Amino acid sequence: MSFLRSSGKINQALHFHDDVIANGFQLDHVSYGTLIDGLCKIGETKAALQVLKKIEGSSVKPNVIMYNTIIDSFGKDKLVNDAFDLYSEMIVKGISPDVITYSTLMNSLCIVGQLKEAIGLLNEMSLKNISPNVRTFSTLINGFCKEGEVEKARSVLAVMIKQGVKPNVITCTTLMDGYFLVKKVNKAKHIFNSFVRRGVEPNTHSFTVMIDGLCKSRMVDEAVNLFKEMHLKNMAPNTVTYSSLIDGICKSGRISDVWDLIDEMHDRGQPANAITYNSLLDVLCKNHKVDEAIALLTKIKDQGIHPDKYTYTILVDGLCKNGRLKDAEKVFHELLIKGYHLDAKMYNVMVNGLCKERLFDEAFSLMSLMEDNNCTPNFVTYEILVRALFENGKNDKAVKVLHEMIAKGLLQH
Repeated sequence: MSFLRSSGKINQALHFHDDVIANGFQLDHVSYGTLIDGLCKIGETKAALQVLKKIEGSSVKPNVIMYNTIIDSFGKDKLVNDAFDLYSEMIVKGISPDVITYSTLMNSLCIVGQLKEAIGLLNEMSLKNISPNVRTFSTLINGFCKEGEVEKARSVLAVMIKQGVKPNVITCTTLMDGYFLVKKVNKAKHIFNSFVRRGVEPNTHSFTVMIDGLCKSRMVDEAVNLFKEMHLKNMAPNTVTYSSLIDGICKSGRISDVWDLIDEMHDRGQPANAITYNSLLDVLCKNHKVDEAIALLTKIKDQGIHPDKYTYTILVDGLCKNGRLKDAEKVFHELLIKGYHLDAKMYNVMVNGLCKERLFDEAFSLMSLMEDNNCTPNFVTYEILVRALFENGKNDKAVKVLHEMIAKGLLQH
């Protein structure tokens, strides 16, 4: 059964299951657990649920591990009600939920932002004498951090320590990331510096979060020092670490340093991806080096790297802002012909480019094309048009567009 799961042949596994049962053989807990886990891993949660129902007709009784696996999969798919239905079914059937069940359900609630309900489950655990573990607390801390409620996350950490549960590297890194999210850089640095005191060894992810946070806070020199510290600790930076640092260095205008890092990435077997190169393309365009940006795009395509929608948005924006509207239109229309589903940001870049050249009829035509292509013009689209119309003395048209914004609920009047 495990070879079928590992090779992704789940249909074969299901047929194998049916054949085995038809021939009068029985599968054990391990085989059923393997099949359920495999189905959940490939996103076939409903099929996993069917297998769970099939077990009930056999001599094997479903256990807490099988239920936990499916509950976890429902939670990751944001199907919280389905996860709780299964939890209720467990209790009805006399299968006692354990710490993993509760941690998994709390994670489901945190994913959809239902933090009060998650805290409610923590209290329920206490009433049932089930001790929360490091995963339980880390899940809650992550939930609060994602919502920007870092002080509440800190309170959870205090409860965790009080209950004798030792924070691990995931707990500390999550809290650090939360402080960066709310721009409390010094508190994030304090958490990072207190890792060792807490008996926690920072890992590549911890360093990456720290480097990314420092770069976004324009503290690039500190980020570079941390990057060097990773090398001293023989800790291998990954593609995300490099990309974060490259983005920070690009935004600080030190383009020459970036090429050495890209070479180093290649030498260390951490190849640059579209995200890495987007930072470089962006800084080239902002420094009016559009031809270099086009050459770089050609180079990365030759390396087999597929540009993403942000890559093309950066290039089209750069062409528009450097007086190369015709080239921008050419790239834009090529993408449409190739069947790319362009988002509002890309359309807005083109609308802005047309407005800068006072090509208002073309800009309105592009807005119509947006709607035809199932991409709804947003507040930014209208704002670009209104501003440009007013700046060019086309007040009547600007007022008309404003009324349209109000009618669509994009502007409160």
